[in-house]
Amino acid sequence: MTSSSKIKYGRALKKPKFSNNETVFPWRQGNQLLFLIDGEQFYPAMLNAIQEAQHFVLMEMYLFESGRVADQFIDGFMNASLRGLSVQLLVDGYGGLGLSKTDRNRMIESGVQLVEYNPLRFKKVKKNLFRTHRKCLIIDGCRAFVGGAGITDSFDGHFNGKCAWRETVIDVKGQVVKDWQTLFTTNFKKWSNKPVPNVVDFTGIGGDIDARVAYTSGGRHLEIKKTLLNRVYKSRENVWLASAYFVPSRKIRKSLRKAALKGKDVRLLLPGPVTDHPAVRYASRRYYARLLRFGVRIFEYKDRFSHTKILFIDDWFSIGSSNMDRWNFRWNLEANQEIKNRLAARQVRQILQNDFAHSKEIVYHEWKKRSWVQHFKEWLWGKVDLFLSSRM
Repeated sequence: MTSSSKIKYGRALKKPKFSNNETVFPWRQGNQLLFLIDGEQFYPAMLNAIQEAQHFVLMEMYLFESGRVADQFIDGFMNASLRGLSVQLLVDGYGGLGLSKTDRNRMIESGVQLVEYNPLRFKKVKKNLFRTHRKCLIIDGCRAFVGGAGITDSFDGHFNGKCAWRETVIDVKGQVVKDWQTLFTTNFKKWSNKPVPNVVDFTGIGGDIDARVAYTSGGRHLEIKKTLLNRVYKSRENVWLASAYFVPSRKIRKSLRKAALKGKDVRLLLPGPVTDHPAVRYASRRYYARLLRFGVRIFEYKDRFSHTKILFIDDWFSIGSSNMDRWNFRWNLEANQEIKNRLAARQVRQILQNDFAHSKEIVYHEWKKRSWVQHFKEWLWGKVDLFLSSRM
């Protein structure tokens, strides 16, 4: 970290409080960006950044499961804490169920501040649905790793080989990181009274990337969805959307169809047969026919699970934790990094083109010939989705 500013600490709140006065972060200039493809790239980069941290390490994470990958991160957190750094880890109460008691105790005993977001409660069924699905690692207030990857062996190519989940993470440096830290701090303070590092302004990191943090807050602040609809409406050439789960609202489906009718290159990159939630895939596929009929191109990723979450429209893109899914927008805390930069947009285009090349394109006249078994599964899980949506 190049700033000469000292790290200060503020006192946190004791109980979670939810406000309708949500912050909308501005566009920040002068940032740097690096794309990290799959666990073979992003896990070593994240671990190296933790090792090189000088002041503090912050992480907000939905999925954190004990295993080979978790062991490496836990060791990194413990070593950083023992070096005198402030290490704060906010793990979702449901997504962290796979983190063993032994691993939790190891971190706590070394000084890591481990906090649960919305711990599961037996009599609070509806409140249990609110989850933080955000995935961000912040180093010293000047560097952030953002994407859809959890701390789990599922993304580890060294462990799972060709079956490792497909994911893209970005390494961001610059002024926009202070907004990621503000977002983390706000959420952390709702669930802990432990002191947290203040956001620090710094100088010394230059770049030509314009970036902005966008987020959702469990059905209240739907910035990611609103931005998507606005960008699709104003699109000039292409609307490419990659999502691990695709159960979109009527407005999103309508916006995609309209864009395709206007001659835009509209494409969806979705999971194929390899997925962790087959029922969601069947519920998603009931929308295929009408989208295809209007000119939307749909690609299903082959061989392994595509967990990537990217919105790419002209020279703008958004990457982070959010799927284009009604459930995400209604119940989850999500956060994406928005970027406006032609060179970075060309890199995203190439990443998605590579993914399309490893996918099977669904063609309308062939899709109509699918078996009655497929029809039934789509109908059944579609009804389940509609029932859950109307009851919760």
